[in-house]
Amino acid sequence: MPLNLDAIGRPLGPVVGPYNAEDVILYALAVGCGFDHLDYCHEQYLKALPTFRAAHAMDFFLQVVEKVAADRNGIVHAGHRMHFHAPIPLTGETRTTGYIARIHDKGPGTGALIEAHFDIHDGNARHLASGTVAIFARNDGGFGGTSSPAALFEFPPRPPDAIVAAQPQAAQPLLYRLTGDRFALHADPEFARRAGFKGPVMHGLCTLGFATVALIDTFLSGQPQRLSLLAGRFVHPLYPGVPISTQLWQISPDRALWRTVDTASGALVIDRGEAQWREGTER
Repeated sequence: MPLNLDAIGRPLGPVVGPYNAEDVILYALAVGCGFDHLDYCHEQYLKALPTFRAAHAMDFFLQVVEKVAADRNGIVHAGHRMHFHAPIPLTGETRTTGYIARIHDKGPGTGALIEAHFDIHDGNARHLASGTVAIFARNDGGFGGTSSPAALFEFPPRPPDAIVAAQPQAAQPLLYRLTGDRFALHADPEFARRAGFKGPVMHGLCTLGFATVALIDTFLSGQPQRLSLLAGRFVHPLYPGVPISTQLWQISPDRALWRTVDTASGALVIDRGEAQWREGTER
């Protein structure tokens, strides 16, 4: 079945979801936080990580797939870009809306790249975040569209300013899926094999969460409300239980580039990472 190109520009959502402080804590635990980050994991000190509501956008993600009639057996999350406009309250609800912005043809046997814009507001209509989700539809290329232009990106020609190691657990996707992203690729071995993987893989947004914590610890003095931009491309599957390291380069007083690597194999997991932040005070 060909992709529905008429879906471009069509509205998506709203995806509405209530949450509370326990959900904020669950998300932090699902991206590797523990006793070393009690300000994300204990109600006495609690702050919400800025990427907390990204996982809830899975329903938005699936709306994109359904609108364009992509083959669900071939879809993977290709990238995520988020601008953070305000801190996330510890309780409330979020409302995600958006539209399909572009569909790029990567060619027969290669796939299609679908990009959708989203906006997240809280229950008081305060704009919390906006951005773009990229979905790679591996079975849907060759429809005759144009390919996406190559974007210029280059890491500094020096060693990283910081490298933050982390150890996702073998059951990490089973925990992360409880935050809202229950796509079968991350929990169902048979579905994962049909999709061409040897077993369930880590959620890209879960690995992105590990990187978010590393960035906030390294550059923001543990102040998550200062993060204003986070972006990365998911370029290689990561299997649960495999150690990772996030490599970080500060390129200006308020900006960094980063990437996350599978420490065991050396493969890039998230590439072309960007982060930007607001001024703050030492805590």
